[in-house]
Amino acid sequence: MSTAAPGTADPSATNTMATTKIQARALVRASGGPRYAVALAVDALGTGLLRPFLLLYGVMVLRLPASATGIALTAGMVVALVCMPAVGRWLDRGARSTVVAASMLVRVLGVALLLATPTGNVWLFATAALFLGIGNQAWPAAHAALVATVSHGRERDAALAGGRALRNAGLGAGALLATVCLAGGTTALQALAVVTGLAYLAAAALAWSVHVHAHPAATPAKDRADEPAPRMRTLLAANVIYVFCLNVPEIALPLVLVTQLHASPVWSAAIFVANTVLVVTLQVPVTVLMSRFSRRTVLTLAGVVLAASYLGFLAATSLGHGWGAPAVATVSVVCTIGEIIYAGSATALVTALAPAHVLGRALARFQFSTGFGLAVSPAVITALASRGSAALWGSLAAATLLSASAVATEKDQGTRLNRARAGR
Repeated sequence: MSTAAPGTADPSATNTMATTKIQARALVRASGGPRYAVALAVDALGTGLLRPFLLLYGVMVLRLPASATGIALTAGMVVALVCMPAVGRWLDRGARSTVVAASMLVRVLGVALLLATPTGNVWLFATAALFLGIGNQAWPAAHAALVATVSHGRERDAALAGGRALRNAGLGAGALLATVCLAGGTTALQALAVVTGLAYLAAAALAWSVHVHAHPAATPAKDRADEPAPRMRTLLAANVIYVFCLNVPEIALPLVLVTQLHASPVWSAAIFVANTVLVVTLQVPVTVLMSRFSRRTVLTLAGVVLAASYLGFLAATSLGHGWGAPAVATVSVVCTIGEIIYAGSATALVTALAPAHVLGRALARFQFSTGFGLAVSPAVITALASRGSAALWGSLAAATLLSASAVATEKDQGTRLNRARAGR
């Protein structure tokens, strides 16, 4: 199907509840249709099979030093951000499913290079990581643009939330399956890489087959001149801080539990599993529930909840060995709720603010801030943790509250702009 992208105003400036419930069939349709949903599931499953174990692949299969492997993976993700402006321009020319399929195909190339890398060759491994990184960075913006083209308003928000829930389910299932297979050693890792490449190829074919294309040319030139691309500088800067929450269950909590509380690694694993289950089961219901408020208000609330959870972690770690680990696990539920609220409102706010003819560039800039935050957060978290719990959780809470305040303040500026436009 070929779909024209609608013009977008700033519906986040109103507090009317557009959607209170949504049926599963309507959610699938708003997300791009059944074939696209299958493509997302296959892509996520393949990603879950390999991405969490790329470091192990470099160390066990290619016999690379752990430090060199980590640097290559980080460099690949950071350098891949350079592709985002081009992705944004491609999307603004109307491409939708083609860009999604391309983001999957470039990862097929990455997996092929990974399988072709000889033992000890860190440069080819880094190149493979780069292509995998390009696909991982390009996919979120392309997916959001596709969903914004086939759905509108709060239905679009629910569809974006549904895509995230489906992706987390696929990632979790793939990682669980891969964990079971790791008993096979290096042969199993290579087999997982092959299956991942095939999954990416199948997902790309399915995504391309939905043939979603927008027609930016349908937007009158006068409307384009009157509605320039939003700068979103405050939102993008705040997003760099917000996105730290995504690495809290994977990096911050295991680090604190093992090195500061001397707790069993089982606690870290349990928290990660609980985080995944909560995101899969609650992402859509919470997003729909929050639809009675403006997106910017919800994003501000997410920052407050996350900051409160960080202060909760600070209090939990002060309990020391014994009660500390159960308390951290309890607070992690609050942190996950904050993550769910953030994920359900941030991308939705960008799609609501951006005019149709610059939607791709707006989403690309947003993904750049997300990718940058994810890239720097491990180093920042570990550096702060080395200075103690107060430095880690206090800094994260203060930075997140400051970001939430900045997002809330920008709301008034956006409202005045909309009123000015309405008066013309």
